[in-house]
Amino acid sequence: MMTNKPHLLLVDGMALLFRSFFASSAMGHYIRLEDGTPTNGVQGFARHVLTAQSIMKPTHLAVCWDMGAQTFRNELFDGYKANRPAPPEEMLPQFDMAKEVSEMIGWKNFGEVGMEADDTIGSMIEKWKEEANITVISGDKDLLQLLNPSTQIAFTKKGYSEYDVYTEERFKEEYVIEPYQFADVKAFMGDTSDGYPGVKGIGPKTALQLIQNYGSVENVLANLDALKPAQRSKIADNVDMLKLSKELATIQREVPINAQLNELQLVDYEQETFERLQERGLSLIVKHARSLYSLV
Repeated sequence: MMTNKPHLLLVDGMALLFRSFFASSAMGHYIRLEDGTPTNGVQGFARHVLTAQSIMKPTHLAVCWDMGAQTFRNELFDGYKANRPAPPEEMLPQFDMAKEVSEMIGWKNFGEVGMEADDTIGSMIEKWKEEANITVISGDKDLLQLLNPSTQIAFTKKGYSEYDVYTEERFKEEYVIEPYQFADVKAFMGDTSDGYPGVKGIGPKTALQLIQNYGSVENVLANLDALKPAQRSKIADNVDMLKLSKELATIQREVPINAQLNELQLVDYEQETFERLQERGLSLIVKHARSLYSLV
């Protein structure tokens, strides 16, 4: 990555919010405000981003959100994410609060109704990949398809400070395909957490081999006769679901991003920023920011 370009950090807000919520709620820690509103997810999310900022030293930052449960993927396929349980009651007030806290700290929120955070992230990468070096923070392996020479993806590991970082180079070495072909692999293997089946009976290993050999879903279908009979019949029985799964797995890159890169520039934190959070009772964020950014 060239060092003289801006460094844009794209945060998958929902991934960090859910992760923080479940990490602390498992131990019964909801960290409530005086009125009883739980804040564990929000405070964890903000601390996570503050830590990432101190480690990765971005010059620019954006937080991307899912905007409601209904997206164009639900319209394509009823079962999309249908098996996911509704968020726990304690989490409900924290979705809006996370966006508010984000703005109070000075981070810009982005999200498009009908799209997922992944699509917003994909579209931002598309828009700024020439102008900036980009790091994405998420827990979602689907994003591997967005890797390019100026974009890396940092998958959350333990705690706030450990990441498993993928560059385009590492991806190609491990998978022996191009990043954009990862959507084709997903089309065959499906995604149980997103609720689409791909081709029943074809697992991750076979899915990857098929794309290494043929390059795309379409090319596999054009070469069915060359496959082993068992594979051929599994795929032939599931052609429609295979094509649909590719559509569901492919991250959109055309979501309109109504911002210029310079609008995402980070400024040094001021004491007042965190005083407002302290007044709201979000003292864990304040403590964390003070320890990282030596605010008086």
